[in-house]
Amino acid sequence: MRLAPVDYAIIVIYFAFVLGIGFALRGRMKTSEDFFLSGRSIPGWITGLAFMSANLGALEVMGMAANSAKYGMIINHFYWLGAIPAMCFVGVFMMPFYYGSKARSVPEYLRLRYNEKTRTLNALSFATLTLLVSGIDLYAMAILFQRLLGWPFFGSVIASAAVVMVYILLGGLTSSIYNEVLQFFLIVFGFLPLAILGLKAVGGLTGLETGVPNPSYAHTWANIWRGSDNPLGVNWFGLVFGLGFVLSFGYWCTDFLVVQRALAAKDMSAAQRTPLIATVPKMFFPLLVILPGLVAIALDPHLTQLLDGRYDNALPALLGKFYPSGLLGIGLTALLASFMSGMAGNVTAFNTVWTYDIYQTHINPGKADHHYLTMGRIATVVAVLGGIATAFIVLRFNNLMDYLQLLFSFFNAPFFAIFLLGMFWKRTSPNAAFTGLLTGIASAITHYLLYASGIIHYPSPMANNFYQAIWAFSICFVVTVVVTTFTEPRKEEELVGLVYALTPRQKTEHLPWYERPGIMASGVLLLCAVLNIIFW
Repeated sequence: MRLAPVDYAIIVIYFAFVLGIGFALRGRMKTSEDFFLSGRSIPGWITGLAFMSANLGALEVMGMAANSAKYGMIINHFYWLGAIPAMCFVGVFMMPFYYGSKARSVPEYLRLRYNEKTRTLNALSFATLTLLVSGIDLYAMAILFQRLLGWPFFGSVIASAAVVMVYILLGGLTSSIYNEVLQFFLIVFGFLPLAILGLKAVGGLTGLETGVPNPSYAHTWANIWRGSDNPLGVNWFGLVFGLGFVLSFGYWCTDFLVVQRALAAKDMSAAQRTPLIATVPKMFFPLLVILPGLVAIALDPHLTQLLDGRYDNALPALLGKFYPSGLLGIGLTALLASFMSGMAGNVTAFNTVWTYDIYQTHINPGKADHHYLTMGRIATVVAVLGGIATAFIVLRFNNLMDYLQLLFSFFNAPFFAIFLLGMFWKRTSPNAAFTGLLTGIASAITHYLLYASGIIHYPSPMANNFYQAIWAFSICFVVTVVVTTFTEPRKEEELVGLVYALTPRQKTEHLPWYERPGIMASGVLLLCAVLNIIFW
């Protein structure tokens, strides 16, 4: 991969623009709410694109391309089954609870619904998760710099982290959100030509279908009824319940990284539209990230030339193969933008949860607002340093998505169980939620140790992740229900606005029909169903 001066110029201009946004916004960061939640003042269409773009890190771009190269078109399920229904659910049902309760974070909502110890356990586990996921994005950027400039891995990690840290320190969440909108358009324009050129190189859809390692690579639904029929090694139950329900709803409904973008919206209507707006580009992103992965494995089915032994090389390798000077600079800038978007999302989520849910609550309460603003900036530096440390863990995996879904099965899956019960069953008690969450996390860790030691077996690492998520969710759900029957619930008057049955319904009659959350969600789900049928 050789870069011309024009490619370097494009990359430099992008970095200057990103840092410029941070400098332009630094004077607006006067309170902790300005820094952590953008003063709840951002228009819905901007938060919608940021909601989507915060999920466009190494996981989405390089990880999904690697995933499709490894497992085939069945990876479409991470979008059409594992994202769209849950995003619609968040917009219609979840945002009235989050935004209406004025909670500043997901753990703070747990304090309102359950108690302080449940909030703290979730805050600690989420903080750990964000640090580990930050390492994924830094790892991906470092790999790109290695191939691009020949830099050593450690130096590449440091350089990547420095830029992200500076623009968040300057502009907080607002800087991150506006950069994410910029990064969204960069990613679209940077990768759309790659999908077109790659498809042309393998002879169109027909040539792609014959070029992939086996016929099952070319289908989304047709080969999921038995695990042995597809490279993922997962049957319909593991896919629908493990990915489509536990991992999907656990991520989109409870992960503060994406929820934080909706909380920055200017009003309840904009907050509800935020995830629904994000579903539209999300539905069509397989064209930009899954198709190139299939092209890469069709060109190098044995990982011996183009991919150099790692599925994660699929996207960078195709950029070097197909893009001429100028377009290569745009493509590489789009990759860098995706990594920075993902890491910035994790860093802004970490500094908010650390400052509000851990530091202000347990370590140093009662201080002036400016003190917590300063702590948020310190937490930003800590999060970046933690991401640098965890980037080296990713070296043990040859597929970023395998690693990421493993992390979600540890933390998000059991958390979703107590969240679901707390939202729809007012009887769920605070002590039961804490016990269930702790037991669920412990059961996920135990399951992974049994898998890693060879005591239990699955056809693929991703299959382990799906079934581990089901296991952790089920254990947490059952334990919470059982303990609830022996413990005292909270009084109903304390749960108004926090439980579905005790929350006034949102009035939407005054909105135009195309802005009503229920109608928007129905249209999105219908379009998603059509795509599933077309690419069965």
